[in-house]
Amino acid sequence: MKKAIYLVMVACIGVLFASCEKDEIGGTATEALAGEWELTVDAVDDAGNVVMTDPFGVGVMLGLTYNTTDNVADKLYVSDLGNFWDYTVVVNADCNNLTFSSNGAVPNEAYDCMVNIEGGRMLPGAATTPSGMPADSLVYYVSFDDDDYPAAYGYSKYKVSGYRRTGFAADEP
Repeated sequence: MKKAIYLVMVACIGVLFASCEKDEIGGTATEALAGEWELTVDAVDDAGNVVMTDPFGVGVMLGLTYNTTDNVADKLYVSDLGNFWDYTVVVNADCNNLTFSSNGAVPNEAYDCMVNIEGGRMLPGAATTPSGMPADSLVYYVSFDDDDYPAAYGYSKYKVSGYRRTGFAADEP
């Protein structure tokens, strides 16, 4: 009888340890570029020189870069979540070089217009958060086919730049 109880206990312990094993969950194909970003927007000329700081008074806004449903390393969503111009577009991505662009105007999924994103890059550890800690930096240039402001005010596009959101209260705008 003691042998039977002993065998049942060993079997239960074995099942217990086997059920505690965790499966490794892999990342997405664009994991290196994906994230939540604290961003600012400035109006710039063709050379990228700032002509107007925060032209619409948005201040610091939340933006996203994230994987497409195809989970491929060469496509990435870029969105301002409606905080600036209301755009969500799929761009070409190079996760090895941490760069992205639309390579010309692409359809906006937020509303009917065309959006051009160029010069997008993520720089690991290149930003400093408000709390003084290092964070990844994001920068890209964006323009819209339904935007009359650049011609009226003497700039050509918008520079969007900022740092990866840390989630710490000291780094929130």
